[in-house]
Amino acid sequence: MKTAFTLLVVSMLGLILAAGLRAEEKKEVTLKGTILCAKCALKAEGVTKCTNAIKVKDGDKEVVYFFDDKGKAEDYHDEICGGGEKDGTVTGVVSKKDGKNYIKPSKVEFAKK
Repeated sequence: MKTAFTLLVVSMLGLILAAGLRAEEKKEVTLKGTILCAKCALKAEGVTKCTNAIKVKDGDKEVVYFFDDKGKAEDYHDEICGGGEKDGTVTGVVSKKDGKNYIKPSKVEFAKK
């Protein structure tokens, strides 16, 4: 009985910790950098259709976050397609898949000039 109770407590602690980690992963962040069409501006390998992205500075290097959105169907895509790049900010939830950085945007804003 004591062993069963110990296993139950350990399992519950594991579930609580896992839920806390998942909640932390879904935190929204704001990235500031250059918003662009990955197909047109980056000539990125494997990008065969218009895809929105933001390039941000991280120390001495640049990091690209691909948008997890509708690509060229988004209202803001026309402003950057064809190689145009605009400074701006993207707010959303960041994730990583297949070695690439992604952001699920909830807000995209171009810098005012």
